[in-house]
Amino acid sequence: MDLKLKIDGSDHLVQAQLIGTTLWVHSKGRTFTVDATSGRRARRKTGGAGTSDVILAPMPGKVIKIFSKIGDPVKAGQAVLVMEAMKMEYTLKSDLDGIIDVISCAVGDQVTLGKHLVKLMPAAKES
Repeated sequence: MDLKLKIDGSDHLVQAQLIGTTLWVHSKGRTFTVDATSGRRARRKTGGAGTSDVILAPMPGKVIKIFSKIGDPVKAGQAVLVMEAMKMEYTLKSDLDGIIDVISCAVGDQVTLGKHLVKLMPAAKES
């Protein structure tokens, strides 16, 4: 389902799904899980969380699009692949500037929660 949240005075459209006692919330290439019984975050962010060089599957699903190939440069925030899960599409994005080093999935693959999908080689810092 789509939800509209107001955070710090700004409206945000997110996708959410309750599975068992876990609320899955997906927004802007990031997925968060919350224990619906306690209201506490169940896991850290997934799907390109933090400044990770690995893009993980935020939930079980199917890879439906891959926008890059090994060796392609990517910018932080750039869409790398799309998954389908819980009847919704999730665009997973790079969290850093870098180069696609490894792609561990293919279009049509069914993947499990936390599977490494893409590994990035961070861009060299200029001195």
